[in-house]
Amino acid sequence: MIPLRDTIRSKNYPVINNALIALNVIVFIMEMGNLDRFVLIYGFIPARYTVPEIAAYFTVGEQLFPLISFMFLHGGFWHLVGNMWFLYIFGDNIEDRLGHLRYLVFYLLCGWASALVHLAFNWHSQVPTVGASGAIAGIMGAYFILYPRSRILTLIPIIIIPFFFEIPAAFFLGFWILFQVFSASIIDPHAGGIAWWAHIGGFLSGMAFLWVFLSIPKTGMGEKMHAVTKRGKTPRLHRIRPADSDDADNLYGTISITPGEAKRGTRKVINIAEGSRKRLFHLNIAPGTGDGTMLRMAGIGRVKEGGERGDVFLRVNIKP
Repeated sequence: MIPLRDTIRSKNYPVINNALIALNVIVFIMEMGNLDRFVLIYGFIPARYTVPEIAAYFTVGEQLFPLISFMFLHGGFWHLVGNMWFLYIFGDNIEDRLGHLRYLVFYLLCGWASALVHLAFNWHSQVPTVGASGAIAGIMGAYFILYPRSRILTLIPIIIIPFFFEIPAAFFLGFWILFQVFSASIIDPHAGGIAWWAHIGGFLSGMAFLWVFLSIPKTGMGEKMHAVTKRGKTPRLHRIRPADSDDADNLYGTISITPGEAKRGTRKVINIAEGSRKRLFHLNIAPGTGDGTMLRMAGIGRVKEGGERGDVFLRVNIKP
């Protein structure tokens, strides 16, 4: 299953999430000149910490730095692309909820926790572990707790035919973590390849750390950063699920816009989802539209007797 997007848009620009993605890409470009050397020096190798004869070859600084650097190394192009795509999909919402500075600390802690779990199951392994997947698994664990009812537009290829489904986040992430547990249970933990236990440790630590971080108040600097990075617009594409009503011909829903959009006017794409049918329409919202205004989209409601269509009515909700 390949996630394409989620249905929850962050209220603030994910500056830390984007910076983490950019940093991972930059480090990967630096790796390309000598990948094996980077992985051996800056990757996380359990035996460097648990075998005294090996640990003696490294200084304290050389032992500590890989605990951070391994999260920014990747073993190949597709390893990088896969990790960064998952971080892009899920990270912005967690940053939005925690705040920029707390999100950065949360990300690093999840990465360290994933390394400790990997260490526990690979105590004397000399195989390097690299990648952001442990930290990203922590982000996914937090998303599982915070947004279980979000929906993930998912690509599922069946043979050679791509199918697209909107899957509840709880199901998507639940299936993902169960697959990690199943894989970890049947694969030799000392063999090279995917660090399944790091994924599991990251996911569970993200769920646990979330409650701690939510109880920590935001700092003054964090509040200022949130004010600066606040989005001035709602998404261009709005998904409308009409509410049930006694009106057999017309459809009713709500569209949310910002005060700036209401003042200046805006143009949106409306995806009207009714059962398995989804239809796209353009909607112009005039400048000066007030909160509670009812917008009429004529002729795109339910089919009446005789072949004519009813209307769609959208109530404007202005959210700061």
